[in-house]
Amino acid sequence: MTNNKNYSASDIQVLEGLEPVRLRPGMYIGGTDEKAWHHLPIEILDNAVDEAVAGFAKRITVHLIDAKTIEISDDGRGVPIDDHPTSPGKSALEIIFSSLHSGGKFNNTVYKTSGGLHGVGAAVVNALSSETTVTVARDGHLWTLKFSRGQTIGKLEKGAAATKTGTTVRFTLDDQIFGTAAAFKPVKIYRMARAKAYLTRGVKIEWICNPELVTEDMGIAASETFYYPNGVADFLDQKTRDKPRLLPNLFNGSVDFPDDSGHVEWAITILTDENGAASDDGFLSSYCNTISTIDGGTHESGFRTAITRGLKNFGEKVNNKAAANIVAEDMFDSACAIISVFYKSPQFLGQTKEKLSNPEIARYVEKAISDPWEMFLASDPKTATALLDFVNNLAAARIRIKQAKDVARKTPTKRARMPAKLADCSKHGVAGTELFIVEGDSAGGTAKQARDRAVQAIMPLRGKVLNIMSNSDEKFGANKELNELIDIIGAGSGKDFDVAKLRYEKIIIMTDADVDGSHIASLLMTFFYQAMPGLIHGGHLYLSCPPLYKATAGTESIYVASDEELDALRNGKFKGRRIEISRFKGLGEMMPAQLKETTMDPKTRRLIRVELPPRTEEGAEDTEKTRTLISELMGKKPEFRFRFITEHAKFVKDIFV
Repeated sequence: MTNNKNYSASDIQVLEGLEPVRLRPGMYIGGTDEKAWHHLPIEILDNAVDEAVAGFAKRITVHLIDAKTIEISDDGRGVPIDDHPTSPGKSALEIIFSSLHSGGKFNNTVYKTSGGLHGVGAAVVNALSSETTVTVARDGHLWTLKFSRGQTIGKLEKGAAATKTGTTVRFTLDDQIFGTAAAFKPVKIYRMARAKAYLTRGVKIEWICNPELVTEDMGIAASETFYYPNGVADFLDQKTRDKPRLLPNLFNGSVDFPDDSGHVEWAITILTDENGAASDDGFLSSYCNTISTIDGGTHESGFRTAITRGLKNFGEKVNNKAAANIVAEDMFDSACAIISVFYKSPQFLGQTKEKLSNPEIARYVEKAISDPWEMFLASDPKTATALLDFVNNLAAARIRIKQAKDVARKTPTKRARMPAKLADCSKHGVAGTELFIVEGDSAGGTAKQARDRAVQAIMPLRGKVLNIMSNSDEKFGANKELNELIDIIGAGSGKDFDVAKLRYEKIIIMTDADVDGSHIASLLMTFFYQAMPGLIHGGHLYLSCPPLYKATAGTESIYVASDEELDALRNGKFKGRRIEISRFKGLGEMMPAQLKETTMDPKTRRLIRVELPPRTEEGAEDTEKTRTLISELMGKKPEFRFRFITEHAKFVKDIFV
């Protein structure tokens, strides 16, 4: 840290215009990777779709000109080109594309609902593009304004006469931000355009792609017009019509919310395989104001509740007692469903709007769908009964699996239930299963979202565990958390330890990549060494290796576990390149996808197996040395630890590498 005694107001940096976006793109679009640059055309397309939803546009064109350049146009009203009242000499068009938090969507009199309002907007797209050209047809003429990396080039130019209105935006990915390898994937843009079409009923979206970018294996055409007069119902029918459907007629509809605040559209069917069993092709896609909410949210919750409760009510009316056991998981395992809400004031978790959080929308959606769904079932009792029997069978299978798992996972002490904090895995048997012992409830929550539920169990611990080497047997016997661990692992402890009774194949200690995390890991290793050394000798105990930093240069991101690794990266692979560095404060600060990729997915993670000298005659001396060393380092006398550190200080680097 630099010691600057002359620190003053002159040291405070004020970033102007779009400079913050270029300096820290991750704050606005989540990073500089492929997902981030594919978010840019969504922002421009959302603006065009908002014109269509408001009733001012009927046709939108998405044109992928080359791998880095895309053009999106609409036949709406055209962006205003007159001077903005608070910025004389600057057109509204220039303000929208060069100023953050500008636009016509903050006023519900201009747009009743909007997909672009809570996004990063046209200004951020402009800031992260090497070139942007906006052409507006309005007031009887064409008007053109050009930008380069967020800076306006020249003035608004008045062009040829125009009889129609609309807006065309062409932009090119900036290699300085995304790297030279950045390129749009035609399939992603194609699907994006198609999704916007079925979410905006009655609007035609034309897809045009440079033929050189389309290959046969992509399964898409170089040009196609998407048009769905009945919106999501048309698309779902098209997607499932050639598959066995338990509901021959889709259940679909559209209902307005109270107080003219928006509306919901939906479509759902149930798929089976050729033998009438549950299909693996089910999905639930949700949207808000045409924005894909891939992490779901309150609209999904209301939808699932209405559909599940409606079927259970039907079962009650026909005196089918088994229907009481149905849960949403049974109903939606084989369901193919789309729900799309439009709302005046949506609230999202995250700048890129992947989860809807308005609590009132759950109530609105549930109320809107409940009555039509129950009427749908009552109008066709034969189909409704077939659906009820189908879902009842899935519920019964789920209950049988759970019962078998509960029996298989009972501990030697015959505990009927595991600790409430344990999120157990579902696989029957030990092979391939893993128990992650996680530092803290926050990290435990993230790990539960990141795990493979079939084979990975999560047990969060609260703070630092008891040091078993420096405390009495009485304190150990009274320690709830450590005794719960013994019960969860299932093999007993001390002389009663039996490796054949293990409930998991791997026990993985997962703590933060900092000093406190290392301390907790040391305490846990000491516990296992003292209470169940057979676990270690059998090769069942592991340490996870979570990253401390994420370093990004261009389109390439690398996770590193220490300051030394980061320095090596700066002076090696990323030398001379602009690097964006994110430091993880702890496991709980990571996104579930990041935790999965770096620390939990067997395909990409790193594990350290904890080992001990072998318990043989030849290894007896080494075993005694190990016990003495651990006793001294983890015991009550700090002078032993001090002496060890003093004597081995020169080896510290090697020890931790």
